[in-house]
Amino acid sequence: MPEPAHHADVVIVGAGAAGLSAAHRLTSAGVTTVVLEAAPYVGGRMSTEKVDGFRLDRIGQLLTTSYPELRRTPGLDSLVLRPFAPGLLVHSDGRHHRAAAPKAGRSARGALTTARALASAPLGPARAALNPARAAPGTAPRPAPLGNSLDQARLGAALARLAATPVERLLTRPELPARNALSARGLPSRTIDGFLRPLLSALLCDPGLTTSSRCADLALHAFARGRLCVPEGGADVLPDLLAATLPPGTVRTGVRVTSVSTSSVGTAEHGEFPCRAVLLATDARAASELLPGLRVPPFHEVTVFHHTAPEPPLDGAALLLDADRAGPVAHTSVISQVDPSRAPADRVLVSSTVLGPPPDERAVRTHLAALYGTPTHRWELLAVHHTREAVPAMPPPHDVRRPVRLLSGLYVCGDHRDTSTVQGALHSGRRAAHAVLTDFGITFAYAQESLPTAA
Repeated sequence: MPEPAHHADVVIVGAGAAGLSAAHRLTSAGVTTVVLEAAPYVGGRMSTEKVDGFRLDRIGQLLTTSYPELRRTPGLDSLVLRPFAPGLLVHSDGRHHRAAAPKAGRSARGALTTARALASAPLGPARAALNPARAAPGTAPRPAPLGNSLDQARLGAALARLAATPVERLLTRPELPARNALSARGLPSRTIDGFLRPLLSALLCDPGLTTSSRCADLALHAFARGRLCVPEGGADVLPDLLAATLPPGTVRTGVRVTSVSTSSVGTAEHGEFPCRAVLLATDARAASELLPGLRVPPFHEVTVFHHTAPEPPLDGAALLLDADRAGPVAHTSVISQVDPSRAPADRVLVSSTVLGPPPDERAVRTHLAALYGTPTHRWELLAVHHTREAVPAMPPPHDVRRPVRLLSGLYVCGDHRDTSTVQGALHSGRRAAHAVLTDFGITFAYAQESLPTAA
């Protein structure tokens, strides 16, 4: 039976990171808010499957510790971030190469420090592979992915400049597809192909690097200023924390919205929710179904393979990238060494990301054997998660501040309105809450802050 009519100042449709972020801002201002979610759980695409004590992310987007909204969003005070080992591990020509971690500086002196840090740490094998492609006696070894010491110094200086450049200035740069802009950086092709291309593909979930060069610069800016990381306990911990710290009764799951207007929300089985304003915080496709005419961007597909191995195939908590693109796996890690809570005690969890549709699992095993330099025939497959519309694409021209106010009383937010990152989703929710409060004539402390662009 339909429930009695419910009333709230604002009804938010969708309990993902963007909607929950907006709900915190609104309730903190004294605005009564209800969040309606069709699924039986919150989080949207930030979900984690539990299998025999393992916690397996469905998409597993990489975060960085430098994302401002992770610090500014109410409800995330207790979020624990588990960083990967400093720097990156790059697989090329059958060997592992360690890329030193940049240390972001806010001044010219800091930039010089970063450049020297990279230049003084030439790449070498981080762990001997079982099938290394070693140079024949008497022949010169192939250059490492980052090139020689001078090439590394150039890369370090470029990353340091990005780290020290204000976001607003990055957004005024000429806009091209990222793959075209990389060639204009003044870096050698081996540094681009062996380091920047696989890194950006992992950060943007975009193997073809069709993403706007401005968004690519924002991704490198965040990388250079922080550490790549994942939430402790799985991706769903972030939305779970946001939902749990809202006033009781704010979030209602299992409620399917069928219609929206500026003054009410209709549902399939729970009656009508009258309100003063509606905020759509669903993914882009669901939003367009409720409001025909909203733009639906193209998406990047992501497939994640989760294996358990008899023993760790790699020492340490490194993120391993494939510079050679010799197989389907873009990046992989022994995620149980990054975050031990994702696997039972004394068990090993290896999570590997394919940027595209799911390939044959045997091809994935073969590629992982080459990447880690160890046999994988005894590995057990725990799960394969394929998300066809995993990450909204950001081809140029891309507006990272797409309007969140459609008209008075009707608003929209999500990673498809900013950058296609967790930072972008949280920031979009904050912008939308700010717009609602402005229309309500409400001002409070955070609304006076300058709203930074999502990075």
